[in-house]
Amino acid sequence: MKKITFMLLICSLFFFSCKPSKRISGNYTHEIECMGTELDGSITLKSWGKGKNRADALEQARKEAVNAVLFVGIRNGKPDCDSRPIFNMPNYRDNNSDYFNAFFTDKGAYMKFVSNKDESFAKKERALGRDGDVMFGFIIRVLRSELKKQMISDKILNIN
Repeated sequence: MKKITFMLLICSLFFFSCKPSKRISGNYTHEIECMGTELDGSITLKSWGKGKNRADALEQARKEAVNAVLFVGIRNGKPDCDSRPIFNMPNYRDNNSDYFNAFFTDKGAYMKFVSNKDESFAKKERALGRDGDVMFGFIIRVLRSELKKQMISDKILNIN
């Protein structure tokens, strides 16, 4: 009887430990990846956004893509992309926080420089986080050259 109980305990531990978690992927930070460049100076990125629904996640993915082009740089994916950020000075966003907080508001000025018209050709990826938010992967095109021109015309970026 003891052997049967012991075997049942071992089997139940084995089966419960093998059950995959459905919510694990939404809790990782996903890096932005270069998917390619266009001849008009735009870059196509795979960006991740997290929100209460798909629309919130899309807006966050767009903001993350523009933020990466401006301040972080693109390190993953194809080597075609200009991996350098437009602003390569430390704490530049913090030093100009009034401008960039207004720039990145919901439906803000950053929207002029992003589109997701290429998304229909890509596989849509979805993950669920522990907090109930969903995370989606989107294909986002960022108009890098126009974004840089706008920063110069707004006198945020100085070209000497």
